[in-house]
This record gives sequence, C-alpha cells and structure tokens, in this order.
Amino acid sequence: MRFSDGSTAAYDLVVGADGVHSTIRDLAVGGPPARAVGQASWRFVAEGFPEIDHWTVMLGRGRAFLTVSLGEGSVYCYADVNSSEMADVRGDEWRELFVDFADPVPRLLQHAGDAYFAPIEEVVPPAWTARRVVLVGDAAHASSPNMAQGAAMALEDALVLADALATSQDTYEALTEYRRRRAARIAWVQAQTHRRDRTRSLPPILRNLTLRLAGERIYHSNYRLLRDPL
Repeated sequence: MRFSDGSTAAYDLVVGADGVHSTIRDLAVGGPPARAVGQASWRFVAEGFPEIDHWTVMLGRGRAFLTVSLGEGSVYCYADVNSSEMADVRGDEWRELFVDFADPVPRLLQHAGDAYFAPIEEVVPPAWTARRVVLVGDAAHASSPNMAQGAAMALEDALVLADALATSQDTYEALTEYRRRRAARIAWVQAQTHRRDRTRSLPPILRNLTLRLAGERIYHSNYRLLRDPL
C-alpha cells in the first residue's frame, strides 16, 4: 500500500472504516458514491434542560425533531426535513421550519447556532470485500438514521470480522464468512429504514392514525431480527 506521503507498507488486510464518503470503497470496489435519500438534517447539543430525561420525537409535515437526554441537562437534538422543504432556506433560517413545534423545541432551537448540517445519505455497494480489502460500518452500508443503528452495525461488523479472522486460516475465507454473516442483518436494517421513512412521509392524518393504532407493533417488528444473536 502506498500512502499520501509517498511511503509504502505491506499488510495482510486493509479495513475501510472511513465513513459514508469512503475513499477505500472508491479505490477497492469502485464505489458507488453515497446516495441522497431526500432529507436534510441538523444536529446539535443544548445545555440547561434537566427536565428532558428521555427521548422524544415530534413529527410535522415533512419534518422531524428528535431529543435524547445525555444527562445533567444536556440534550442531543436532531432535526430533519424533506429536501424539497429546503429550496428557499439559507444558513440559520432552517430553524424557522421548526418554530411551530411544541415546547421545548423553540427553546432548544435557541442553542442551535453551531448546528452541524448534513444531507442524509445511504450506501449500498456491490461488494464489501475486494482482494484483501474489507469495508465496515458506514463505508459498507450507511443508512438513514431513523433506526438509530449506525454505530451498532459498525460495532457488530468489527466483532464478526474479528471472529471470522480468528477462526479461519485463510483471509479470503474469513472475508467470505464475514459477508455471509452480515448480509441479512444489514439488508434488514436498510429495508426497515426505507419502510419507516415511507411511513413518516404519509399525509399527517394517515401517518398519525397509523402510529396511534399500530406504533408499538411496528416498533417491535422493525427490530425483531436484531434481537437474534450475531
């Protein structure tokens, strides 16, 4: 392998864990590039909200606002909109899209001056392995975050890859076993994210009725496969 500083080194295996816009994916398997799923998002942390001690998501028309307590009054906030809603929004004006949400959203937005903006993207490459290169985490299978499984899937990748390498004498066999053990689980997560995005994008009256009548059942169904052992 040749590095950007001109140095070279030899390795038995290269692990591409460099995220949704992975350089390793481009070099090893030829892409594809990350694909936008039609949402734009902002993330920030607000301080001084001890009354928020659990996670909550509020849904509007083409908009969502999630809060997760981090403890001691710190709150992680995630907001997103359908990309079509962004046509005339510039800079901090995005906060105007959420000012009609119920409290505490308007107060939380006052702490969003340094919010991190990013489009929501997914990755579905034709292969996770090529020769002695393997992709893990978002480099292999980035998804819409509505299942909240990005970090979990990356950690599972690492555990399964380590186990496959430890129990096989041949690197190629280990990589084949890694893909075999991960493929169904990752496909499940990506399928559920698509299903949840479709549900969330229903007309508000239909969406609210669906979630009110079947929300708990949908929630358990979405995560059913993930309760099985690796």
